[in-house]
Amino acid sequence: MTNYVLSDATRKKYEGVSCATLCTALFKRGLRNQFIQDVHPVLPKAKNMVGQAFTLRYIPAREDLNQLTVFQNPAHPQRAAVEQCPPGFVMVMDSRKDPRAASAGSILVSRLMVRGVAGVVTDGGFRDSPEIGDLDIPAYHNRPSAPTNLTLHQALDINVPIGCGDVAVWPGDVVVGDREGVIIVPAHLAEEIADEAVEMTAFEDFVTEEVRKGRSIIGLYPATHEETRADFARWRQANGR
Repeated sequence: MTNYVLSDATRKKYEGVSCATLCTALFKRGLRNQFIQDVHPVLPKAKNMVGQAFTLRYIPAREDLNQLTVFQNPAHPQRAAVEQCPPGFVMVMDSRKDPRAASAGSILVSRLMVRGVAGVVTDGGFRDSPEIGDLDIPAYHNRPSAPTNLTLHQALDINVPIGCGDVAVWPGDVVVGDREGVIIVPAHLAEEIADEAVEMTAFEDFVTEEVRKGRSIIGLYPATHEETRADFARWRQANGR
């Protein structure tokens, strides 16, 4: 758990950087396993998904405890999590990397959308995935999965530390999703990683422009030549970066 609160200014910084850049910034600090494995956008969105994690944990379903009648209970953990996830947060579900049954469907994801939730992530699958892709909320999963979650998954814990795609996720961690996938930034590093990623992105944009003009990467990337640092300073000034 964390007392960290993601500010609008920091959220904006994360909206403008890639998961690849964030992976490098975290790697510098010894964190090598923050990119969620085998999770992809249901349908890529134009803008990054950014928010703090609100978690739901599934365990393997036990048939006598997982009949359709369980949904009649308003306190059912899956339904309760959808109603409790705060606006601006990202709901992250631990489905044990098992996409054979859905983690949620379009009705629940629609409810998250209208409540102002920033996104939804599972290391399993979503049912109604074509409809979810058309919603105005970023959604990430392993693959489409039509069977109801009750087939294989039993929702158990809300807002506890979970594993999602081999990454440890604590409630309140910063979750960033782009068109490649999803990365988890530990809450206590969120501010410094955001600042560094913005700086790295500026340099990467400069390098990309130079490479597309035909410039060699030697001495440019990384910037081991003094000329590169001078050119970058001029580029930043000219581009307001």
